[in-house]
Amino acid sequence: MMQSQDFGFGTQIRKSPYFDATVRWGAQGFSVYNHMYIPRDFGDPEQNFWNLVNDAILCDVAVERQVEITGPDAARFTQMLTPRDLSTMAVGQCKYVLITNAAGGILNDPILLKLAEDRFWLSLADSDILLWAQGVAVHSGLDVTITEPDVSPLQLQGPKSGEIMRTLFGDEITDLRYYWFIETELDGIPLIVSRTGWSSELGYEIYLRDSAWGDALWERIMAVGLPMGLKPGHTSTIRRIEGGMLSYHADADIHTNPYELGLGRLVNPDMEADFIGKFALQRIRDNGVTRRQVGLVLDGEPLAGPNTAFWSVNHDGEFVGRVTSAVYSPRLDKNIALAMVAVESAELGTELRVRAHSGEAAARVVEKPFFDPRKQIAATGAAKPAQATG
Repeated sequence: MMQSQDFGFGTQIRKSPYFDATVRWGAQGFSVYNHMYIPRDFGDPEQNFWNLVNDAILCDVAVERQVEITGPDAARFTQMLTPRDLSTMAVGQCKYVLITNAAGGILNDPILLKLAEDRFWLSLADSDILLWAQGVAVHSGLDVTITEPDVSPLQLQGPKSGEIMRTLFGDEITDLRYYWFIETELDGIPLIVSRTGWSSELGYEIYLRDSAWGDALWERIMAVGLPMGLKPGHTSTIRRIEGGMLSYHADADIHTNPYELGLGRLVNPDMEADFIGKFALQRIRDNGVTRRQVGLVLDGEPLAGPNTAFWSVNHDGEFVGRVTSAVYSPRLDKNIALAMVAVESAELGTELRVRAHSGEAAARVVEKPFFDPRKQIAATGAAKPAQATG
């Protein structure tokens, strides 16, 4: 049996409050995200996928660190960080937002939670927005305080997550709407619970507000969920690519703008409020983009695992872009990928060639997301027909 001390790069990599529990429950490998260990291996990743889409999984995502913005000017400052219009955002609401720099490049794509009129959390992807926000604040002239609070999320995701949550929290939790949250507690453990998650399935994020309770919270959820089919797990690369969900540093980075990703709905460059990157994004919107993210289906044998390099994409013998994320979907029985390619090669049905780790493969541009494109499963919990678990 693995011991927690068997993993380690030194004290500079932080351990989550659930670290020891995940090792006890079978975590065999970790990667590093926001300077913290995240479990990435509980055995077969395909079985983890089926556990997610047929039953439920519990994932340690304490790496989603919070940047807390408080103070009299918190709302104005938070709006300065993102091109998404926050003027109608209510207390208790979550929004998927982009953080952009002066050139319109994406620095992060967090979930924003509005806890009060003067208090916000940015629940982060993998980049140092705490430092960015503190730097922006220095000469902003705004009265804000920016910190990383003691908050560590878990994700409970999958079609059975609703019943598990009802058993844990009571019937009222079923009234929680998609992209809203409540402040609550479980056996005296202080929590925020949101109807969000990085899975494109029905799911919840459970934000622990005191790390001392990490072990107890994990064990309490597993004890209730295990008889209902809950398994310990990790965020599913297969499911997130099926859902067209971005992974920062893979599908987007500081050199990527929202319009290239088809995320113009998250940008309001004409709103009255000022935000960083406003003029650059106005220009990009007006002039158009030279490349665009597309979905690809790759021919050939099932990929043995996700890509670990950016594969080149050619069109009629010319280099036109790169595959950013690729995986075999057992449900679709296809190799699927997200790629950034020249707009001239981005039309649906375009035939391309991809240089993958196993050699060159034919590919074609298809609609994305690859599965449940309207996100009805995540938004409503609507079940799909049962799938074989392989």
